[in-house]
Amino acid sequence: MVILKERKLEIIGWKETIDLPEWGIESILAKSDTGARRSAIDVENVVELPGNQVRFDIVLDRKNRSLTKTVVAPIDHQTHVRSSNGEAHERYFVRTGVIIHGRAKEVEFSLVSRSSMVCRILLGRKALEGDFLVDASLKHVSRPRQKARVVGHKFR
Repeated sequence: MVILKERKLEIIGWKETIDLPEWGIESILAKSDTGARRSAIDVENVVELPGNQVRFDIVLDRKNRSLTKTVVAPIDHQTHVRSSNGEAHERYFVRTGVIIHGRAKEVEFSLVSRSSMVCRILLGRKALEGDFLVDASLKHVSRPRQKARVVGHKFR
């Protein structure tokens, strides 16, 4: 008989600051969206590379889109995704570790331009399930809002 220990759900707000340690990014702004199934990250200059990899620039600041971090990652998969405005697009999906409210998780992100959105990252239900409960009346529960930064590197 296997006994599973139930994990306590952490309460987070609809807007939080998270880290992407594998990519050297700290304090990037994320929106928790329980209405979205998948997660997305704001990128530009997506280029498919040999060996099932993709290179892209993660946009770190909404107001200054020149603040980016170039990342090369394995392609997890590609699929058609229907955006909130009803348009279907082919998107690349990649995986990386994230730290949300002190908890580390692996999250799958679609690579998409979120230039018209306030938050650089959208955390969907699959990223939140089993660990977090979103209180839509709160924001920045885990820590105060900070500017996104690249750890150990300069901005491109």
